[in-house]
Amino acid sequence: MAHLEEVEGIVLSVRKHRERDYLVKIFTDRYGKLMFFVRGTKNPNNKLKRAIQPFSHGTYIADIREQGLSFLRDAKDIAPYSQVQLDIFKNAYATYACGLADSALEDRIPDFSLFTQLKEGLSLMDEREDPEIILNIFEIRFLRYFGVMPELRGCVICGRTEGAFDYSSKYHGLLCPNHYFEDERRFHATPKAIHFIRLFSVLSFDKIGTISVSEETKKDIRKVIDMLYEELVGLKLKSKRFIDHMHEWDGVLKRPEE
Repeated sequence: MAHLEEVEGIVLSVRKHRERDYLVKIFTDRYGKLMFFVRGTKNPNNKLKRAIQPFSHGTYIADIREQGLSFLRDAKDIAPYSQVQLDIFKNAYATYACGLADSALEDRIPDFSLFTQLKEGLSLMDEREDPEIILNIFEIRFLRYFGVMPELRGCVICGRTEGAFDYSSKYHGLLCPNHYFEDERRFHATPKAIHFIRLFSVLSFDKIGTISVSEETKKDIRKVIDMLYEELVGLKLKSKRFIDHMHEWDGVLKRPEE
């Protein structure tokens, strides 16, 4: 049984279906992720053509079905994240963030908190905030949705919450220097990288502009997060492999602000 209603949504992905139609995955505010069938958008006059572009946000009018595909009928108040769409670097980070959200949450599972975080994060990327840092925040937070969030509040042995820390796979959390000996195979991460990873786990997006991270520390953070995902999640998205190779042509393709 279908019913026509309005939902707020973010377009996660679009793929062609047969010759003229499309399947569009939209993260909605009330129904979670849903796959919508959209007919005839190859017609240049079709009013839905702009509304289903990736990294678009707005209100979608659709037949919401309890099972199978839902059907998109109309859209209004469409606001594309235009800089994310145009900037190949921001596009890469946003694609990976959306891919993680898609992988971390089953379809048809409502999660307004995750929806709001994704909307806020994409908006900040679009407003020229550092997309790499925003992605790092997403990556740390998504560990909870994958069911593998480590203990980042403090040392898992003594409970210490201040000072330097390192990550221990053995204890699935942090160790302070007094207990490094408990795990000889700890990550041996830099204290700054662990500091920011702890910060990212609790930082609200409205505070993103208050932090500054050097390029060297960014590399250290990336190394730790990659190790966490390889060990705890085991997810290998194509968009992540693309990001891993972006540095090879960073000097060739200049960012728009440059």
